[in-house]
Amino acid sequence: GETPALRCARLRRRVSVGSGGGRRRCGAMVAYGQAHRLPEGKATETVYGLIRDGKHDVCVEMLTAELADAPTSRPALSILGHCHYHLGEFDLAAEMYERLSRLRPEDASVKLYHAQSLFKAGARADAARAAKSIDDPNLETQVARLLAHIAFEEDEVAECRAYLAKCPADDPDVLVDGACCDLKDGRHEDARAGFESARVAGGYRPDVAYNEALCEYRARRYGPCLKHLAEIIERGVREHPELLVGAVTEGEDAPSVGNTPALRSTFLVEAFNLKAAVEFAMKNFDEAREALTDMPPRAEEELDPVTLHNVALMHMDTDPADGFDKLNFLVSSPDSVPAPPECFANLLLLYVSPAHGFYDLAADILAEHPVLAQKHLSADAYEYLDAVIASQRSPEEAFRRFERAANAKAEEMRGLAKSIQDARLRRDAERVKRLAARYDDTLEAYVPFLMAQAKIYWDRAHYAQVEKIFRRGAEFCSEHETFRLNVAHTRFMRALRSDDTYGEAVEYYEPIVLAKVESGEVLSVTPIVLANLCVAYIMTSRNEDAESLMRRVEKEETSSARRDPSRPRFHLTIINLVIGTLYCAKGNYEFGISRVIKSLEPHEEKLEADTWFYAKRCFLSLLEGMAKRLVAAKDETVRESFAFLAAAERRGRAIAATEETEGERARTVANEARALRRMLLKLRDV
Repeated sequence: GETPALRCARLRRRVSVGSGGGRRRCGAMVAYGQAHRLPEGKATETVYGLIRDGKHDVCVEMLTAELADAPTSRPALSILGHCHYHLGEFDLAAEMYERLSRLRPEDASVKLYHAQSLFKAGARADAARAAKSIDDPNLETQVARLLAHIAFEEDEVAECRAYLAKCPADDPDVLVDGACCDLKDGRHEDARAGFESARVAGGYRPDVAYNEALCEYRARRYGPCLKHLAEIIERGVREHPELLVGAVTEGEDAPSVGNTPALRSTFLVEAFNLKAAVEFAMKNFDEAREALTDMPPRAEEELDPVTLHNVALMHMDTDPADGFDKLNFLVSSPDSVPAPPECFANLLLLYVSPAHGFYDLAADILAEHPVLAQKHLSADAYEYLDAVIASQRSPEEAFRRFERAANAKAEEMRGLAKSIQDARLRRDAERVKRLAARYDDTLEAYVPFLMAQAKIYWDRAHYAQVEKIFRRGAEFCSEHETFRLNVAHTRFMRALRSDDTYGEAVEYYEPIVLAKVESGEVLSVTPIVLANLCVAYIMTSRNEDAESLMRRVEKEETSSARRDPSRPRFHLTIINLVIGTLYCAKGNYEFGISRVIKSLEPHEEKLEADTWFYAKRCFLSLLEGMAKRLVAAKDETVRESFAFLAAAERRGRAIAATEETEGERARTVANEARALRRMLLKLRDV
């Protein structure tokens, strides 16, 4: 029922697309009794049988007991290192191989395994020292590749290429590594050619298929990307049905499959994360969430950092507290849990978004992690964040900074537009394509600065000045959805004051909403946008259009409820609340109160602290008018109000209406409904 907040555009939140190893787990433990021991005379047969069957955790349990009896057992240390490595417990694997290397200092292969385990555990500096200490001509290629991987993770691409130059050029693994370097350098076509060569040389491999998909994603060719991902998923499901792909989406109570070697070999986790990123980029948010739930089920403590990040991001609208907890966990423990590079920027952008407004927390995060800020924030992102935080202290200074950044982006876009025109005259299609992509990226960087300027005046209710800023930006983003939406919000707010620009608000709201209606995705539109459009329809005597849109929303909510009964749906509730509030504000309490009451039916689904907050304001407004004898409520309206407040009292006993407390108890919806009913009873007889 409140006026809509200006939806300030943000630098795009990005979904992570890779996947690391699982978060560190403790060593295998036995719940009851004594640890299993290897049978006498069948130790070798038992151990290798367990490894063959993928039961590395059972093998660890048995060999840990054996190692306690014989701490210098070389076979036990070797096999324990192997099992811990395949379980993703790389720090424990490194410990086993380090102990073994002290017992067998002449064995260079053990040193290599130790270095590889250190690398996987995130100890890259230690891994590099261990690898450089290996002096064995037979292991030169493996050592060079390991050092190349370490340099790659440290973003030293030139050094990585130098190490790869020491490896056989026709080795499929080396071809993949070289293509990864091309991809990191932004040379998408060269990277794609390298991955294709690796596939031809070594046959189908899920890791190569995933890298091909990643290459297409970075080039924004989402169709071919999804095609590669579909192949990975199809093969993974066919070859490993025990991984229970899709079980969670279908509502099954599926057990965790763990971070098994089978799961890692299929690249299913990486594929589903990338699929979620593609759907997120295409603004198919429901499909993005479904991609994450289709993933083989794992317990939360088993999730890799990328999946944890993406789950937090996808559910930020419904559970922001849990989302912030996950993102903070990733940012605050970079050594033990290597967070995806997008995580730091996403956390800060979410903190300063209008929906949350945690500016002090964002400032604290920036101050606490200067290294992460330098490494993971682009110059545009840092300038935007720093200015938004500064706007809380000095809006004028922040406005100047936003304007300076916006003007710089505007000049850059004008130059790119001229270059695109010249390339078209020369019929250079490839250059036109590259320049157009750069133009789009610059536009996406420009919009947040423009919206941040406008928001400073929006917060002061200077809507004429907001429109003046938008007119300056119309040269570049007149067709941008965020721009059009915020123009519509501004026209709507001016209409609330003067009743003369509702038609202009409809012109901007309607194309955005109708496009979603035609595609069957009307619930993906923010409820306040639908509510504002319905109000604008009503105020321009287009009541049939408003009713038609509301029927469509109701139909889609019903259909969505059948697919997922557990998910709350408040689009129609918010629309009715806004319309009811508008009519109450105009003095038409008969229709306004009835619409508010209708918005909260059924009460067991719709009556919550937030919806009650807006509903009670309408009743308080009615009571105030009655007390001042400015409003004469009809008997039917009074009877409806009594019935609703009685139902709210019954339903709201366990719903806190406010964070404030009365004595030792929080005030509930039932308390407030009873008080409103008492006041209405007194005023009715006045």
